[in-house]
Amino acid sequence: MEPAALARFVFGRIAKAALVVLAIVVLNFVLIRLAPGDPASVIAGQSGAADPQFMEQLRRQFGLDRPLPEQLWIYVSRIVMLDLGVSHRQQRAVVDLLAERLPATLLLTGAAFVFAISMGILLGTLAARRVGTLADTLITILALACYATPLFWVGLMLVLLFSVLLDWLPAFGMTSVGANLTGFAVIVDIGRHLVLPALTLGLFYLAIYARLTRASMLEVADQDFVKTARAKGVPEGRILRAHVLRNALLPVITFAGIQAGQLIGGSILVETVFAWPGIGRLAFDALLARDYNLLLGVFFCTSVMVVAFNIVTDLLYALIDPRIEVAS
Repeated sequence: MEPAALARFVFGRIAKAALVVLAIVVLNFVLIRLAPGDPASVIAGQSGAADPQFMEQLRRQFGLDRPLPEQLWIYVSRIVMLDLGVSHRQQRAVVDLLAERLPATLLLTGAAFVFAISMGILLGTLAARRVGTLADTLITILALACYATPLFWVGLMLVLLFSVLLDWLPAFGMTSVGANLTGFAVIVDIGRHLVLPALTLGLFYLAIYARLTRASMLEVADQDFVKTARAKGVPEGRILRAHVLRNALLPVITFAGIQAGQLIGGSILVETVFAWPGIGRLAFDALLARDYNLLLGVFFCTSVMVVAFNIVTDLLYALIDPRIEVAS
């Protein structure tokens, strides 16, 4: 792809992405405001002074007494300036709270995504090469089991096995409390805490990628260009890598690009089960406390990441299959 065409494509996608994010921001704001519950009542109840005068003061302080269109205009104006407001409950800037929790979520979802797509492609390739054999049957059963099992149940079972019975891995948190570790020991400690939640989150998507890779490879392997390459005497390993797998990866990458953003949503349940200090757990706490600004900030952050993942996915198409031309 020429640099000028690439620049036009990226600029066009960013412009469209900005409109999509703006529409999501407006929709999230309206839906959150229509949800039952009054944040002023929650804040007043936590402070132990739930009299009408104090609640009215809280509504004026946080702008909750203004008409909904005016609240929406103020919120969108602040979003344009990357001002996500202040958390009602924690009395801190939402940007600061997200900056503290986002690295933990990115670490968890990144590890789960790498595990799921690498193992999924590997198992799917193995199943496609051994179609109809015992290995294919076992991989298919494993994929169906991982897909059908609820995430919270998988997490709890992994905790019981590896933490309670075997005592190999820690069950909760991101670091060992009171360990006072330094240097490489900190990385090892975080890695040990990361194994179970990343495995729990990744198993579900591993099943999808394995099944999709298997089906796509079987479809590509039946194409005429693969038969021609085999008739010309091209080594089977090269046919698998350069002809079958490379073309079969396109639908896998399409699906992975879409679900990369969904991993953030799936992390809410996993972070709650494993007490992982990410934005998923932050969103759960904000929902219970009716902390609108914080909840909207989490939604905005995840929306931006989903759109960014989709743009990166489109760019990967041209790298995997040069026949695909990216239009501006």
